[in-house]
Amino acid sequence: MSSSRTISDRPWFQAVARGFRRRCPGCGEGRIFTGYTRVARECNHCQEELFHQRADDAPPYMTIMIVGHIVVPGLLMMERAWAPPTWVQMSIWLPTTLFLALALLPLTKGAIIGLQWSLRMHGFGGEEDHV
Repeated sequence: MSSSRTISDRPWFQAVARGFRRRCPGCGEGRIFTGYTRVARECNHCQEELFHQRADDAPPYMTIMIVGHIVVPGLLMMERAWAPPTWVQMSIWLPTTLFLALALLPLTKGAIIGLQWSLRMHGFGGEEDHV
């Protein structure tokens, strides 16, 4: 560690993992969300301000990418192995896609917020962004 650093390190992997668990990226104890994906104004444990986050469209894009990489190969492997009728494929893969997307969205949003916090983006470093 360089002696020229004046601000403490924020390990990105730890912050992303805490965010993925929907916990405060700073302390790992408090909740990051007050609802399904509504970000809390601050951590209820350490009072770290969380309103700075600017996750915007990144969580849905990441969720679509992850779900697509699970569902498409599964669908293609099932088609190649058993060639079931279309209604069978739809009855399996549509609910699976919906469930995975809804389950992963808050997790990916938490991870993105954790990454922003660790990189001191969007005001998480103590200063406001200038637009």
